[in-house]
Amino acid sequence: MNRLSLRQLVAVMPLMLGACATLPVSGPTGRQVMEPKSGPGFRIVAVDSLAALPVAPVLGDPGAGGTGGTGGAAAGDDGAAAPTDMIGPGDMLDIQIYEAGVSLFASTRPIAAAGGNGAAQAERLPVTRVDDKGQIFVPFVGRMRVGGLTSTQLAHAIRAELKGLSQNPQVVVGIAQSVTNSVILGGEVARPGRLVLTTNRETLPEVIALSGGYRGEAKDLAVQVTRGAQLREFRLADAVQGAARDWRIRPGDQIELVKKPQTFAVLGAAGRVEQLPFAAPSVSLAEALSAAGGPNPNLGDAKAVFIFRFDAGDAPTVYHINMMNPGSVFLAQRFAMRDKDVLYIGNAAANQPGKLIQLVSQLFSPIIAVQGALVNTGVVR
Repeated sequence: MNRLSLRQLVAVMPLMLGACATLPVSGPTGRQVMEPKSGPGFRIVAVDSLAALPVAPVLGDPGAGGTGGTGGAAAGDDGAAAPTDMIGPGDMLDIQIYEAGVSLFASTRPIAAAGGNGAAQAERLPVTRVDDKGQIFVPFVGRMRVGGLTSTQLAHAIRAELKGLSQNPQVVVGIAQSVTNSVILGGEVARPGRLVLTTNRETLPEVIALSGGYRGEAKDLAVQVTRGAQLREFRLADAVQGAARDWRIRPGDQIELVKKPQTFAVLGAAGRVEQLPFAAPSVSLAEALSAAGGPNPNLGDAKAVFIFRFDAGDAPTVYHINMMNPGSVFLAQRFAMRDKDVLYIGNAAANQPGKLIQLVSQLFSPIIAVQGALVNTGVVR
């Protein structure tokens, strides 16, 4: 080796030594993840059997993306549906009063009485709106509190008030326009607005269908149901054909379909590092690994595949699966990814020497190139 190359070698030796201590990496190795020394605490679950797979989230559980309360489909159906003719503020009532003999109400519509004996007079009052206090005004009766009554109960109440004033009055009450027995739909539905429930037993997918269906892709939509002070959220796929398909809607519910795509992040020594959307309403770990390009063959460790998951109210959890075990391929097909999961592939510790050799090669390549150029020009012999 000539003197020029030797001097160059001596000059770059400190750089080489410093670089060996700071080799570039894309994250911790599998051993470092399994033995955390600092930072926020988390529990590690080894996914090595079907029993170790995480339990499917409970419908409406905040950890599953919903908020407010827990419970399954039964939480939306307590078995006691409200009457379909319940009266409340804002409802428009159609009241008809039938009288026999001398009529209390002026009428121009005489009708045949039962049995053909005499005639009855019928009077339809103007359509009456229930005010904000749940009251209406009935002629010769005065103001009546009707909020919380059914149409049948109100008819009996008006008849009782008229008994001393009219001869055998009969009352029929109908709801011309219902506000109490309706729900509000908005967002990504074909016909947003107010929908009157006809049975009060309609399920969530039935209400969505009655509103004309949804717009967009089902995998990207979430359904938010506000009931009083509670908000529950479901994926549209669960609402239409999944765990929430039997969830019953009640009068007064507010239903919003919002665009909320599910994603998972890919970090570490993977084939591609980015945030990826769910290709379907549900995605398995095997599908997520495939979309991420699997472990990088030059950097990644197939034995160190981790899923970082944060469930509201619970300690962060890291699921570890060893993809070098052939049986883990079947487990990966059964492992369901969740929205905002982080798929991390650890760096292989055995690749560090190779990185060092690559770094040394990159450092010496310019020296060798310069030396070759000087030899070719005759500067160095």
